[in-house]
Amino acid sequence: MNNLKEVWNQYKGAIIGIIIAILILITRLHDLILAIVILVLGAFIGNYVQQNKEDVKNKLKKFIDKM
Repeated sequence: MNNLKEVWNQYKGAIIGIIIAILILITRLHDLILAIVILVLGAFIGNYVQQNKEDVKNKLKKFIDKM
């Protein structure tokens, strides 16, 4: 019994993470989480492009010229 307590104390975070991951996969919440992450990334990228139009334009032009 003492050995089980040591394992639990040492790997508590990993065990809880695995249980949460299994629950997310079973309930298919990963589709929703992925959609939210993509939306947030799109918002950050759009904001960056809007705030730095000239820099983005120059970087795209250099990238296209290299191709």
